[in-house]
Amino acid sequence: MDTTRHDMGSWPADALAHPDSSTRLRAALAAGTRPDPALVTALVHRCRTEPDFFVRDMLTWALTRHPAAATVPLLLTELRSTHSQARSQALHTLSKIGDHGVWPAIRAAVHDPDDEAARSAWRAAVVLVPPGEESGLARELVRELGRGGHDTQRSLSRALVALGDAVAPAVEEATASSDPRVRAHAVATEALRRDPDSGFALAEATRVVLTGAAPTVPDEPC
Repeated sequence: MDTTRHDMGSWPADALAHPDSSTRLRAALAAGTRPDPALVTALVHRCRTEPDFFVRDMLTWALTRHPAAATVPLLLTELRSTHSQARSQALHTLSKIGDHGVWPAIRAAVHDPDDEAARSAWRAAVVLVPPGEESGLARELVRELGRGGHDTQRSLSRALVALGDAVAPAVEEATASSDPRVRAHAVATEALRRDPDSGFALAEATRVVLTGAAPTVPDEPC
């Protein structure tokens, strides 16, 4: 069957696994344009293995177009998958759906052993954290300071900064950590918190920690 000639309402589920990424993209677009509950399982399963970023993003969009009652239970099941991409994409999609009832599962996912899945969890947690629980989330996220490479650490710092003033006590405490990686990451996070336009200066923070030089952190704004 030539799936490239189907109209927007007649794409079969197997088109989501077509070898051509453009065909998969159009199939995901069709699934979101004309939502069909029969396609939800196929959309969720495709998220596990889809290699193309743009197709994955379209899969997420398609899932957000379906009722949360049909998508959320399947996505929560994906959080227990042994495939890190399945967990990562499910977390990303849950953040877009915005169902605050999934908060306990999101909070548990912030310590995922896979960096990409953890980054997705951090972003989702900032979106879905219930009012009043920001400080508790900050303490959980601070436990991940020093983890991974530059991009992972930047993602964590941005998530912490997005929580606002609630993160200040936990980050300040981490600046006194005995682990130099944690301390440097905390210093960089604090600098970003004080001046979000300054960028993520991890190299400068590392220099400060290793040499004992005075940090170039701007004053707290009035």
